[in-house]
Amino acid sequence: MKTLKKMRFIPLLLTPLLVAMMVLPGTLMAYGPTVDLLSTSNFAVLANTTITNVPTTNISGDAGVDIGVASGSEIGGGIVLNGVGTTHSNDALAIQAQTDLVTVYNDAVGRTDTATVPVELGGTTLTSGVYSSGGVLQITGTLTLDAQGDPNAVFIFKSTATLITASGSNVSLINGARYCRVFWVVPSSATLGTNSTFVGHIFAMASITANSGATIQGQLLARTGAVTLNANTITNGICAITAAAEEEVVAEVAAEEEVAAEEEVVEEEAAAEITVTGGEIPITSTPWYNVLLVGVALTLIGAVGWLIIRKKIYE
Repeated sequence: MKTLKKMRFIPLLLTPLLVAMMVLPGTLMAYGPTVDLLSTSNFAVLANTTITNVPTTNISGDAGVDIGVASGSEIGGGIVLNGVGTTHSNDALAIQAQTDLVTVYNDAVGRTDTATVPVELGGTTLTSGVYSSGGVLQITGTLTLDAQGDPNAVFIFKSTATLITASGSNVSLINGARYCRVFWVVPSSATLGTNSTFVGHIFAMASITANSGATIQGQLLARTGAVTLNANTITNGICAITAAAEEEVVAEVAAEEEVAAEEEVVEEEAAAEITVTGGEIPITSTPWYNVLLVGVALTLIGAVGWLIIRKKIYE
């Protein structure tokens, strides 16, 4: 008896476990963990060989505004580091960051694709995921990244060749999306167009070129080649949820709740509504003869069962 009582509680214990097994994988697949930047997080610009610049490039932010080269020593002039940023030429910090960049790159490129995107990303709106084009990646016009109210949404884009953005192109973040959750994996070189606005962390195997007037919110990290700057504005700040983003998320949630409440009212009104045709109240009761037939059938079944049981008792 005790064993049976204990077994009754097993379904109660299994229920929350099964719910968690169904919910958690979906959540992880939708957002995924962010990419750990390791010591590269200290750098706004990191190259292996050289960093060249056409004055003046401004670099600011609280997350990491250092610039550095790992194996070379040439860092062009005219780069203004606003804040606590410093320059590293083939020193221990730059070398360690370049070593960590290999790990960071491999982490991002090793993520399982969740969708395939066209080569041209301009004019599209994408939610969180790991995207691969199966070729180069291009942005002409505006690419919109929609976090759907989740500030931890992660966007990873994987090219199999180059990343090229057109002049005046733009990467726009909406519904709580944050630049520090956007990553670009480029197995060749990346080129950002003149006066373009770019968002995210670029991990390039070879080199990165930011053409005149390009604005970057994130990092330019090149593994084996150089980084070329030209009167750019680079911001690598603390990845905080802004007040505007919080208000946007709250407003979106409130709107969804309002729509759900309205739908619930409509459903309740529809359920309560009774349609009357021809001025007569619709017949909703069961006819008396159906009830009688059911009663007779149950009586016969009971009688047969009683006879069978009685027979077994006297055998």
